[in-house]
Amino acid sequence: MPVMDQIRTAVESHPVVLFMKGTPQYPMCQFSSRAVQILLAAGGAAMHTVNVLEEPEIRANLPRYSNWPTFPQLFIHGELIGGSDITAELAESGELARMLGEALPQ
Repeated sequence: MPVMDQIRTAVESHPVVLFMKGTPQYPMCQFSSRAVQILLAAGGAAMHTVNVLEEPEIRANLPRYSNWPTFPQLFIHGELIGGSDITAELAESGELARMLGEALPQ
């Protein structure tokens, strides 16, 4: 499957997807670690994650797909939300918990 189709499938098959460096248990950069902690605190335990360090083709092409240059990248309902800074801002306002509550089964 072409890499752009792999990305599209991941984004469309899961209500919440975090493309990150490493895994939730072993994040490999501070921004990915921060995003995971924020998502878990806001109710995102059922999120799907993709380790871009194990998927070099996805890592190389996701910025083209999303038009966002850095990692992590959070998608909710197929829409790019942003990276760790935007995720943190949404969490502070309470908006992230609302979005996750609508996207994920409780």
